[in-house]
Order: sequence, then structure tokens, then C-alpha cells
Amino acid sequence: MKQRTIKEAITVKGIGLHTGQIVTLTLRPASEHHGYKFQRIDLANAPIIAADASKVAATNRGTVIKEGDAQISTIEHVLSALIGLGVDNVLLEIDGGEVPILDGSSAIFVEKINAVGIVEQTAEREYFDIKEAITYKDEKTGAEYMAIPADEYSLTTMIDFNSTVLGQQHASLDSTPQYETEIAPARTFAFLHELEFMLNQGLIKGGDLDNAIVIVDRLMTEEELADLAKKLNKPHIKIEREGILNTTDLRFSNEPARHKLLDVVGDLALVGKFIKGKIIAKKPGHTANVAFAKVLKRHYMEQKKMQGIPKYDPSVKPVMDTIQIMKKLPHRYPFLLVDKVLELTPEYIVGMKQVTMNEWFFEGHFPNNPVFPGVLQMEALAQTGGILALAGTSDDEQWDTYFLKIDNCKFRDKVLPGDTLMLKMELLEPIKRGIVRMMGRCYVGNKIVSEAELTALIQKRN
Repeated sequence: MKQRTIKEAITVKGIGLHTGQIVTLTLRPASEHHGYKFQRIDLANAPIIAADASKVAATNRGTVIKEGDAQISTIEHVLSALIGLGVDNVLLEIDGGEVPILDGSSAIFVEKINAVGIVEQTAEREYFDIKEAITYKDEKTGAEYMAIPADEYSLTTMIDFNSTVLGQQHASLDSTPQYETEIAPARTFAFLHELEFMLNQGLIKGGDLDNAIVIVDRLMTEEELADLAKKLNKPHIKIEREGILNTTDLRFSNEPARHKLLDVVGDLALVGKFIKGKIIAKKPGHTANVAFAKVLKRHYMEQKKMQGIPKYDPSVKPVMDTIQIMKKLPHRYPFLLVDKVLELTPEYIVGMKQVTMNEWFFEGHFPNNPVFPGVLQMEALAQTGGILALAGTSDDEQWDTYFLKIDNCKFRDKVLPGDTLMLKMELLEPIKRGIVRMMGRCYVGNKIVSEAELTALIQKRN
């Protein structure tokens, strides 16, 4: 499937559930590979915060992301709508610190998006395809999650609050086309005892019976009802029995379970990729949702690393042999650390180094226990990346590549004599003003033995 964005900007205005402030949120079309990003247009320099699990700062009654001094809370409902409608790229401009609660569901976001329409883009959508069971358990809350392989994205949530009113509930989303009618309208909910606590803590300043379901789990005196009505800005509140406050009609018999599913969809959007698999969540909540999103993100990153494992077939003629490489690089024995170039595209390069026992450095590096030095693995990557960086120049033999820094360097396994070291360098962004940022990985067989982000400068020789 292709990536998608909205056809034109849409705007919603409403009150923040916890801050009580009126905020305006505008969703704007975004370019391919943009993902979901929020922008605080009310702050100096209009800082942007990516909707990513690594940016989560708090999960108390909603999910909060933060970058520097800028933060945005209660992001889960709008993200849930975007995932549910299959929208990949959107810029979300907001003039306050909290997404408006609206009616407590995702229905209004869905309605607004459908009104302007969704447009298909050119780039292919990249999925996180669940290949094996992934589990997570939050020992503190008892929340449990499992992701298993499936052809489509589907979810099941199960809730149990030990409540005689709610009982045990479950909800399922078998495919995203069901989201609009079966999940998006489900409103947020709270128990009466939670409501009193949150009001006393200065939260839910924008809470109202119009944007949340309040479940009555105890009988109250007339004095308590009058105090609660005052805090909710209502003339009066009446409860005759345990149930739903003011006998608000439920949209679904299992609306709380469906809203929990809605929240899971929104929080798992922080993985950053559409998921292809089945998610089962027992007793989910924002804290555990985000923790599971981080687990999934780690698995996705590991999977992505292994998808591009280069293969070496000695019967296939290389793109460059050693003689051709020496025409491109200023290195010679004993410091030429690339034997062949196997693949070369505008975006990446694959080189190869055959590690033998007679390497010059084995004589003094760990004698009697030969290990290929990690710093020379980085040098081998740098030399391979130099060929990639200069591949687009017509007179590449007149230029050199000088590496400026190495970030996030990790050594994962030993490289020994007899190993075939595969060297892969990928551009992280287009080359600008001679600056090249690349992701480098060294492989032996199916294992990543080292990796790092390398930044280089292309400069004319002499």
C-alpha cells in the first residue's frame, strides 16, 4: 500500500480535558515519510515534537510527549483516528499544551478527516510485520500484551475493574475498516471515585458529562452530590443507584472496552509504523501501552537491521575489484580495508573485506587470540562510505572524504580470521554542502558485529 495524507487542512477547536484551556488543533497535509509530528505554534520558534515512544514524558490519565521545554498531552485520540483511517503523514499544529478532548472519543477527528478526504502518495508504506510472538507484562498494574503474526492489523482488549457495574468486558477490531463505526465513537470513561480524586488534584478542569462517561461505583450523600455538581459546573446531579452518572446513554454496551481499544491504537501509533499483526491486550492503560510500544519499536528496529543483510556470492562479478577501488580511494596496503564492492546504488553501498590470519595488525593485537580491531571495522566502513559519497561526482578521483564524527557506535560480536566481513553504508539523508551522513553496519553471516552513524565531509584534493 502507498503512504497517504489528508487532502487539505482541517481544524478543530475545543477544551483540554485536564488543563481546561481552549485550544485549536490544525491537521495539515505532510510529505512522504513525514509521519506524525506536533508543532506548538504558540511557543517561540514553534518547536516540533515527533509522535514517537521515545518522546513520551508522562502517562497520567493520558499520553504526554515532550521535546525540550515543549510538551503536548492527551495525544492518543487524534493519533488513534489517523491510524484507524490509514493516514501516514500529518503535521499537527496546536496553540496549547493539550489536544482538545471534544466528545471524549475519536469520532469528530474521523468525521473531519473524511470530510476533506485522504490522498494517496507515491512512496510505499513501510510496515512493522510481526514475525514472532512478542509479549510484555506490567507487574505493577497486571496489564499484559501479546503481538502475534497476522496478515492485517487487528486488536482485542479485555478489561476487568472488579466493578459490579462494568463487569468484565472485551472489544475487538478485526480490520481497520471497522474502526470508523465500531471504535471511533467510544468515549473515555472514569469511575466516580477517580473523578473526585482528579478534581481534587487539579486535573480534568475541562471535564464534563458531555465528553466522558462517569461510572458510579458508590452511593453519595446530597451534600457530596452538590459539591460534585459545583466542580463540574452543573446545576445539579442526581444518582438513584449505581450505574452511569445522570443516566447518560451508552453508545455501545461495551463502550469502556472499546474506548480502551481506541487508546491502545493511539498509543501504539508511537511505534512510528503501521503494524501488521494481531495485538491482544489485557487490562491496558496508557503507561503499559507506551511501554509495550517501546518494546515493539525495539523489535522493529532489530528487524529492520536484519532485513538488509548483504549476501556474498563469489561467482558474481563485483561492481569494483581491488584495483578499481584503489583508483577511487587514496589508501594502499596495509591500510586498504575494502577488497571488493558488491553493490552500489545512489542510496547505499555494500563492500567486502576477507579477514585472514596474515593481517598485519594480528601480530601485535591480542597475540595468540586474534580479534579484528573494532576501530578498524569503523575504518573499513569509512572507506566503503567514501566510495558511496563520491559516486555521484564526475571527477571523483580528485576528491577525498574526511570523516568528522562517529555516533552511536556499538560492537556486538568478535570478528575472527577466516570471517568474511560485509560492509554496508546507507545514506541517512541527501548530501548537502559536502556533508554526508551515513548508517554503517558490519556483518558476518547473519549477525551484525558492529554499527555506527558516520558523518563525513567531501573535499577537493589539494
